[in-house]
Amino acid sequence: MARPTVRTISRYLLRQHVAPLGFALTALTSLMLLNQIAKQFGSLVGKGLPWSVILEVFVLSIPFIIAVTLPMAVLVAVLHVFTHLAGDNEITAMQASGVSVGRVIRPVLAGAAVVALLSFLWNDQVLPRSNHRLRTLQVDIQRKKPSFTLKEQVINEVVPGQFFLRAARIDPNSNKLKDVTIYNLGDAERRQIIGADSGRMAYTPGGRDLYLTLEDGDIQAVNRTDPTELDRTFFRVNRMRVAGVGNTLERTENDTYKSDREMSICEMRGVVAQARHEAERARQDTRAAVQNDLRRLAGLAPVYPPPLYPPPAAYGVDTAPVGLYCRALRRVTAWLVPTPAVAQTPSPTPRRPRPAARPRVTATPVAPPPPPPPAQRSTPGMPAPAPAPAPAAHMPPTSLVTVGATAGEEQRIRSAYQRAAGYEVEIQKKYAIAAACVIFALVGAPIALRYHRGGVGLVIGTSVAVFTIYYVGLIGGESLGDRLVVPPFLSMWLPNLLFAVVGLIGLWRIRKPGNAR
Repeated sequence: MARPTVRTISRYLLRQHVAPLGFALTALTSLMLLNQIAKQFGSLVGKGLPWSVILEVFVLSIPFIIAVTLPMAVLVAVLHVFTHLAGDNEITAMQASGVSVGRVIRPVLAGAAVVALLSFLWNDQVLPRSNHRLRTLQVDIQRKKPSFTLKEQVINEVVPGQFFLRAARIDPNSNKLKDVTIYNLGDAERRQIIGADSGRMAYTPGGRDLYLTLEDGDIQAVNRTDPTELDRTFFRVNRMRVAGVGNTLERTENDTYKSDREMSICEMRGVVAQARHEAERARQDTRAAVQNDLRRLAGLAPVYPPPLYPPPAAYGVDTAPVGLYCRALRRVTAWLVPTPAVAQTPSPTPRRPRPAARPRVTATPVAPPPPPPPAQRSTPGMPAPAPAPAPAAHMPPTSLVTVGATAGEEQRIRSAYQRAAGYEVEIQKKYAIAAACVIFALVGAPIALRYHRGGVGLVIGTSVAVFTIYYVGLIGGESLGDRLVVPPFLSMWLPNLLFAVVGLIGLWRIRKPGNAR
């Protein structure tokens, strides 16, 4: 058990990191969110979306931003706190009291490990769900029609190729129209030109149709079969309904498709199992094809390999949890979420068997049996004739593998491995980004203690340099891992390993008293 003085120092150090961590996380997240708003705000507003939908788009973008900025905030907080502790000679006082630098950094690493655990749960449970909802919403927005806006003194195409409207004045607040002309070409036999002194437009409650109320006008109809015939009708009030011009956003209720960034680790492991099963099946098909080609050349019948082991019951769903984390998560979920009730089908009432009817005897003429075949006599000195061949049993088809049948097997195997590698890279990325919280704390503490006179410039410069190197390495490693150039583990963990080495070297150099100055 640690001494009371050491426990007090640990609590003091952890309390010093709380405010800088919160401030850095809020500032970095706000900056990246503002960048997202600047990129997408114009396109979202141009579609005529309600403000609630626009706000939902940016709220759903926050989980991804936090997943990126949380390790950054840890580094900024560690650099800031240890720079001030070293600048105020508090580290020197602790060393004079017998507390080593390693003992000072140890509670900070423990706190960073807690943050890393929270970051991992955030990346694995919250982030996939928010990414799935954000992608579904963005697809719905892309399917939405452009905003239905009418321009003055312009022939506006309301329904493509069928309904056109022109108004001299349009009041956007009251939706009133002045000096209205409508060209209705929806009827193939009759063309209408409608003119009105004024009018008003409104949407139906569902937002799909447009209602026009026209006042003081006339309707001129021309029959296409007889252009010389013209019908003109005057009206005081004319109400028209134009269908299919609404500007509503149709939301997707149930979207079962998920990309790798919309799945948890346990779900992606199911997809990896499927891809590996497909690769094994392709490999077995290749071996069978080559073996049957060789047997065909030798004049032998083809061999049919035994069926491959059955694939997982449900791909994309972790039916058999692999690893301690997935098993623990399955148990916790089963404990917290009640099992949905399933209605049982009632069993049918058994019927009493009917007594068997007494068979009726009927005289039926029986045909005489066919005469036996004449016995074949064997001539002395001559071999006995061979017996007639028995009818052949059911045998497999004699079709052999054609030339070039194995041409696409290697491509199948490589495609399956690439698919598995893509999901494995995403799995390792979740672990690596969470572990970066501890790695950045290990890197930031020695740098801040060694160069504490740098102040705010040191914090900003070191943070930008570490962030740039780390995330460039992460993006490059992801690309190499997806293309099977580097194993998935190494592609995602290489930046962490390099910075861990740098942090350990820096910690070793400042371990002695007097070096942290």
